[in-house]
Amino acid sequence: MARTKESVVTQSFRQAMAWLHTWFGLVLGFVLMAAFFFGALSVFDREIDRWSIPATRFEPQPMPSYEKILRPAFERMQPLPAAVEAMAPRVDGPMPQRFDTVGSWSAYTTHRDPVLALFAGYVVPNAKDPDEQVWAYATIDPRDGTSLPDDRLKLGSGFFYPMHYSLTLDWKNLGFWIVGLSALAMLAALVSGVVMHRKLFRELFTFRPGKARLRSVLDLHNLTGVVALPFHFFFAFTGLLIFAATYYFPVGHTQLHDLHDRYAEIEASQTGLPHERAGVAAGLANVDAMVAEAQRRWEAGGKAGDVGFLVLMHVGDANGYVSVYRAGTDRIALVGDGIHFKASTGELIREDPAATPVAKAAEFLTGLHLQHFRHWLLRWLYVLGGLAGAVCIATGFVFFVEKRKRQHALAGSQGARIVDALAVASVAGMVIATLSILVANRLLPDDLTGRGDWERYAFWGSWVLALLHAAWRSAPVARGLPNPAWREQCWVIAALAVAAMVLNWLTTGDHLLRTLAAGYWPVAGVDLALLATAAIAAAAGRMLGRRSTARADARIREQEAAHA
Repeated sequence: MARTKESVVTQSFRQAMAWLHTWFGLVLGFVLMAAFFFGALSVFDREIDRWSIPATRFEPQPMPSYEKILRPAFERMQPLPAAVEAMAPRVDGPMPQRFDTVGSWSAYTTHRDPVLALFAGYVVPNAKDPDEQVWAYATIDPRDGTSLPDDRLKLGSGFFYPMHYSLTLDWKNLGFWIVGLSALAMLAALVSGVVMHRKLFRELFTFRPGKARLRSVLDLHNLTGVVALPFHFFFAFTGLLIFAATYYFPVGHTQLHDLHDRYAEIEASQTGLPHERAGVAAGLANVDAMVAEAQRRWEAGGKAGDVGFLVLMHVGDANGYVSVYRAGTDRIALVGDGIHFKASTGELIREDPAATPVAKAAEFLTGLHLQHFRHWLLRWLYVLGGLAGAVCIATGFVFFVEKRKRQHALAGSQGARIVDALAVASVAGMVIATLSILVANRLLPDDLTGRGDWERYAFWGSWVLALLHAAWRSAPVARGLPNPAWREQCWVIAALAVAAMVLNWLTTGDHLLRTLAAGYWPVAGVDLALLATAAIAAAAGRMLGRRSTARADARIREQEAAHA
């Protein structure tokens, strides 16, 4: 009797977990689908940037000389009129025509970036918050300092990557909150999924494509969920940790704002890195010599000497200092190993000490999530893990609809039809939108005003059209039949993928054979991925077409048998 009671309780608990798994996955799975898919694309965001901006198609470069390349580029920079206009309401009095007091100059690059990103912050006279600056941005060719178009949308790092963690919804940080809530739901879905599946190990080796479609879909859902379970759990958890202090619990900048400022002052006095300007003019020593000294110190410590980030604080002031940060591509942990010098003399101020155990754990978790390291095999494992998550969610959608649509058809309910249309748009429609922005990138004129906005319109517009098409074609679902939109959108994906690859050839001359022969993998890799996408989509469309024909024939035979 006791065993029976215990089994009933266990079964009831599993049923509760199944309900949680199903509905959390369904309601927020649409967001997670985008997070997984664009997270996978973001692993190679810099390579996608090279494909989308042909002017940047050259080999990655080291941090260039400050005196020869960076200083002239910095001195040319000024905030854009839009940035000045946005700053005006937070200033008492008129805005200056030119900003001469430099708060900071900084340059950033990675081992996959041929171009160099520059940032300049300028002190604004009479600003209501004295610490607030107006910013200017630039992109240059580090080989000669030539300014590159900075108004071009970087599809990889400037669009697909933000889609991964914020859906590009910047109003009130809404996108961050939606993705964060979905990550929490994903953790709950993972735990409940483990509870549901008593024979978890067996799921690793169970996939029966020859079985009934519903069975094979469930097998694929379980397989992709179990194989990448550690990956899914880790990335959902660390994603929440990375943004917790900045967006979810920003107490340091809200409730503890005064204490935060006081701590900054204490830290400045302890480290010797001034928090504010002294108001006394001072010159600038040889920055290249400071960089060379930092590299010498890293080499003495057995560390790679690539410079990833160079910062000049309080430029032209007696409190100015220069910080040189290591790229850290030789390890997973996201480290800086900063070395700081007095700007006016080049004297060493401080070398960042070894991190505490807690800080080391944070650096490792952050580095493993953001993958700035130099390890191509691990990057591809990230891609496979992200795509496995997308497949897991997509098959979950299909299983949900297929399991219920006959019941809904008999009951006259439209629920399965709605979910199916959303699933088509979330899976096939999302890929169509991604390919559409690539096609628009190659078709739009380079000198078109607001070119990046038009590319975004192509993305969102094609996604909306895919949703409308899926809803329009979903009538058969209400009768217990498949939605033909799945098959039709697969063929659209195949056509767009081929079109994007051909347009890249026609507009730049960099066809696949040429980039493969030159070994230029950023562009060749994107084109190969487009070819693979076209092949998979065409195969899927053909398979769905055959199944649709077979089902139609079977239905005709059933009707003939009924009439006979």
